[in-house]
Amino acid sequence: MLLDLAGKVVLVTGGGRGIGRAITERFRAEGSRVVVLDVGFDDAGAPAGHDQVPCDVSDHESVQRAVGQVVARFGAVDVLVNNAGVNVEGLVADLDPEQWRKAFEVNVTGTFLMSQAVIPTMKRQRSGRIINAASFAAIVPSVGSAAYAASKAAVVQLTRVLASELGPWEVTVNAYAPGMIPTAMNGFADMPEPAQARLLDTLSLRRWGRPEDVADLVCFLASDAAQYITGTLIDVSGGKLSTQMPQRAHEV
Repeated sequence: MLLDLAGKVVLVTGGGRGIGRAITERFRAEGSRVVVLDVGFDDAGAPAGHDQVPCDVSDHESVQRAVGQVVARFGAVDVLVNNAGVNVEGLVADLDPEQWRKAFEVNVTGTFLMSQAVIPTMKRQRSGRIINAASFAAIVPSVGSAAYAASKAAVVQLTRVLASELGPWEVTVNAYAPGMIPTAMNGFADMPEPAQARLLDTLSLRRWGRPEDVADLVCFLASDAAQYITGTLIDVSGGKLSTQMPQRAHEV
């Protein structure tokens, strides 16, 4: 399938590392003009061949300034990938309120502010794609993930509302829910072997996901092949908890 993303102006927040880096590189391989927005850049580790614009997605002025720069330079925003996010862990009884606020400021407010900033341009174009990072935690949360799971569930509902509000302008809005993909943020690959095995036992495809698995989905959602898909959350978790005990199929 030809996705035909060449020349598309793509904004990726938090695109310098982890899943965001894979998304950035995948769009670059498709010939898109990629702009990475992040609070800071590490020249040694950043993917090459894209534009970098400093931006704090939780700050309204910073977002407006960054998106304004992109529109002034390219004249369009075809795709926005709201990838930037933070993971906050802790039992509700012990959770620092500042950490709770941080989860919502980056994960939810950041998605809101970035989406709001590109809406005028996408309406003018009468086209566009907004693709939001949710999480499998928005489907089935874990103990100790209240702040993270609640914030990602909020992203899902924001996605659905935006999809309907922007439908008249042929702008689609979707969310994706990665499952267990080892990154520096979650440390899955560094866990002891028994702990890894317990997690892998919850997957129908009993292996860790790759950032590229998510990047492939995001590029599909950005393409014309997905033009009639909007307002949905797509699970990219290797069939996590598709059944109560998926590991049984691997034991026979």
